[in-house]
Amino acid sequence: MKSQIRISNHADCCLIDIEGIIGVPEEWQFDTPDERVATYEKFRTLLRRIAQIDAPRVVVNIRSTGGDVGDALLIYDALAALKGHITTRCFGYTASAATIIAQAASEGAREVSPNCLYLIHNSSCATEGNAGELDSKAELLRQTDARIAAIYARRSGRKEEEFAALMNENHGNGRWLSPREAVDCGLADRLADPQSASTTLTRNLVRGWERFLSRLGLHTDAERPLDRNTLNASTQTAARQQSDTERRRAAVQPTTVLPAEDPSVSEVAQSSNDKAYAEDARMFRK
Repeated sequence: MKSQIRISNHADCCLIDIEGIIGVPEEWQFDTPDERVATYEKFRTLLRRIAQIDAPRVVVNIRSTGGDVGDALLIYDALAALKGHITTRCFGYTASAATIIAQAASEGAREVSPNCLYLIHNSSCATEGNAGELDSKAELLRQTDARIAAIYARRSGRKEEEFAALMNENHGNGRWLSPREAVDCGLADRLADPQSASTTLTRNLVRGWERFLSRLGLHTDAERPLDRNTLNASTQTAARQQSDTERRRAAVQPTTVLPAEDPSVSEVAQSSNDKAYAEDARMFRK
């Protein structure tokens, strides 16, 4: 999944959504510069925005299988330094570096979805070189594992050795934990409200469609995050209601799609259906 970290501000709460792979090297990513989300400049800007958040409540929604440990530690430090109350909520597959970010919550505020799967494991890397260079990399990995185990232990009340042993299971690949197991071993504080999980996943699906439509040249009236830490709630609600009214008035017919050419939500259609989708876009603009 493409890496995405979004910050949206509301009247009394700042939402941070973390999805996809954390800190994917730029050369692994996408075709155009606008789609490359792991450049140093973009990541530095993101950390600066997190550090400047001044909301009384911050909710961090995490749906990620992990990524770069170094980047995850930087995000963890930025969140942990905030003055507001931090809640982290994990959904779907939450693994590896993503679990480090989840530990940045305030006391008692690490939540996992009742349907979440949670994985911690030893760090790994790809390298080459002579025996001395490989020994040096191995020592770095051991130090990284010790640092991560200490972060897990700090919030759990358990010893670092217990988490080191859990990370080392299955030859260092760890073990997928159920939500209850994650709570019982001290990696989370409680199960999230199922309604919160449903709302978050629905919002993510809507955003997927918005990105797909924008690639076709169609810009929706969906709410955009603002670079502010407070937002007038009544103004935001009125704008949303007006947008809903306009959408209800739009009479858009469904697109006829050939079964073998149904495009994915996350992909731009490259088939004979382009014409049909373009027609839908024109009807939306009316």
